[in-house]
Amino acid sequence: MHQIKHVLDKLLETVTAAVMGLLLLDVVWQVITRFVLRDPSNWTEELATFLLIWVGLLGAAVALNRRAHLGIDFFVLKFRGVKLLLTELLIAICIIGFAVSVLLVGGIQLVTLTFKLGQTAPATGIALGYVYLAVPISGFFITMYGFAFLNEAIRNYKNTNNALQG
Repeated sequence: MHQIKHVLDKLLETVTAAVMGLLLLDVVWQVITRFVLRDPSNWTEELATFLLIWVGLLGAAVALNRRAHLGIDFFVLKFRGVKLLLTELLIAICIIGFAVSVLLVGGIQLVTLTFKLGQTAPATGIALGYVYLAVPISGFFITMYGFAFLNEAIRNYKNTNNALQG
């Protein structure tokens, strides 16, 4: 299971970095066409918006996995034992609940509806379902990381208790 998670982590990080690279190239092209060629491209701004959505949502999952998200740990750092376990479990359950209900379920509904309606972006002609696909994909990863945090909190609590008793 750990190896599968590691492969998925690397895949997510690679895809996020690639999308970020595409975003950079798109914005550089936009600047060149606007200020150097004096003939601004009509599709680069829309594409940049879509790529930013993907980078933001996938990057949120990467940041969560690395525990790099903004958090208020003033109280958590003071907790030990059962209080720490309960706090970490509550946080993980909230993450899982949000990711499943809003990102996964809501995201799948959004993508399905968007494809069913045949919505496309005006400048690029990209089907908006592909843009919104970032929502359930990030939801999958955030859910996976939430369960990993849940497991880690329980394991840390057991290890701490075993160390204190042993």
